[in-house]
Amino acid sequence: MVKSMYRYISETWRETDTDEMRTLWRERLAQWRKQPTVVRIEHPTRLDRARSLGYKAKQGYVLARVHVRRGALRRSRPRSGRKPRKMGFKRLTAVKNLKWIAEERVARKFPNLEVLNSYFVASDGVSKWYEVILVDPNHPAIKNDPSINWICNKSNRRRVFRGLTSSGKKARGLRRKGVGAEKIRPSVQKGRKR
Repeated sequence: MVKSMYRYISETWRETDTDEMRTLWRERLAQWRKQPTVVRIEHPTRLDRARSLGYKAKQGYVLARVHVRRGALRRSRPRSGRKPRKMGFKRLTAVKNLKWIAEERVARKFPNLEVLNSYFVASDGVSKWYEVILVDPNHPAIKNDPSINWICNKSNRRRVFRGLTSSGKKARGLRRKGVGAEKIRPSVQKGRKR
């Protein structure tokens, strides 16, 4: 069977335990840590993953790399008026996953673009890095492309803040179907009111 170029790229990404890859990532992360939180980039780090999520190397598409701190939700400790057990500032899990938070940060940085999707790139002990695919809904190349011009509709405006991206739907529990998923559609609040 003949393998495609993207298959070779994905296999290389799976084999990250070699000495060459460890050295490459050590140098790469040392450089990325010095950069700002959101950085616009010219080419995707993982071409196979970007293409599978809808990226095309044409006008109207923008890529940005963003890093988010790892770990659970941080909340300041209440000063008084609680039992230690009822303090509620440890072991808290945010409703949003880190990928969704990363997409929202990029969307705030580029308010004229819409978030199409994102993918994981790297992580260390403190941060996780994601690359976010953005689309310009006002660009003629996007408007004339029938495979992507659905994003130009008004119903898809600011879609990342309404949980309409893949990571947003995952955090909202919309990947579950059938028995046991009755109270998560259309939203958790609506399910509680039933």
